Amino acid sequence: MSKKVIFLPLTAVLLALSCPAEAQQPASIPRIGFLTQAPPAAPNIEAFRQRLREHGHAEGKNLVIEYRHAEGMPDRLPSLAADLVRLNVSGIVVVGSEATLAAKNATTVIPIIMAGASDPVGTGLVASLARPGGNITGAGAFGPESSGKRLELLKEVFPGLSRVAALAYNANPAYKLQLKEVEGAAQALKLQLQVLQVREPNDFDGAFGAAKKGCAGAVNILTSAFLTAHRTKLVDRAEKSKLPVIYASTVFVDAGGLMSYGYSVEDNFRRAANYVDKILKGAKPADLPVEQPTKFEFIINLQAAKRIGLTISPNVLARADRVIK
Repeated sequence: MSKKVIFLPLTAVLLALSCPAEAQQPASIPRIGFLTQAPPAAPNIEAFRQRLREHGHAEGKNLVIEYRHAEGMPDRLPSLAADLVRLNVSGIVVVGSEATLAAKNATTVIPIIMAGASDPVGTGLVASLARPGGNITGAGAFGPESSGKRLELLKEVFPGLSRVAALAYNANPAYKLQLKEVEGAAQALKLQLQVLQVREPNDFDGAFGAAKKGCAGAVNILTSAFLTAHRTKLVDRAEKSKLPVIYASTVFVDAGGLMSYGYSVEDNFRRAANYVDKILKGAKPADLPVEQPTKFEFIINLQAAKRIGLTISPNVLARADRVIK
């Protein structure tokens, strides 16, 4: 009798101890990839993480992010994308058309979430904005028409402008679409257009030299994740040329560039986080329409203007969303 009295409580204690231990076994922590040509600017990546936290996904606690950066070398993107696929991540966040294409070629199963890719329909990344199909969705970049808008701004800043150069990374999948748009805008504005193509950072000196030789009054930098990755060197070469330059993103102005017009990259990163949240909760990329940017920014850097001896009229400054003094 005494043995039974002793045995039963011990069994109960063991069961009580084992059940909480089983209940506390940690669930598998979701893992996502992040593929870019270069590390994103700090404000942009922080906007992405903050939005994830607002959705309840805290990096390092209940979410792991595997960062893969190509260090400004596009040829490395395919192997980095393949590495993320081998990790069997729950989704891959991509920045730029080149990174998106590399991820698309690496997997048709893992969701791919764009945080910015120029004209995803025109470049064939998705079937349509409303019904992307396949495994790609996210926050796209505005179509090539923004390249033409930058020409309009240059004409407004420099009313006497008659000849302008367009500098582009010609391996960008969206290059031909952008070029077609900028050619149409130049014709409408009665501007002579000089096209400058680059394939590597060492081409920057020659490109700006050709612009000066061709008597270009200003330079329009077409959208490219490659040029963004090498923005410090590009801005430096632009300033040495003394030519007025307009860029496609605020990160160039923050790096010392003269002016920029384009969609808010920070806002796109926040919206990419919204897609990550939906994917982690079971949504399928094919069912999530691609969003186009709604927030655009015109930024002017007066410090850069002063360094090249340029004066910008008060009327133009009044149009800017931000002026760096």
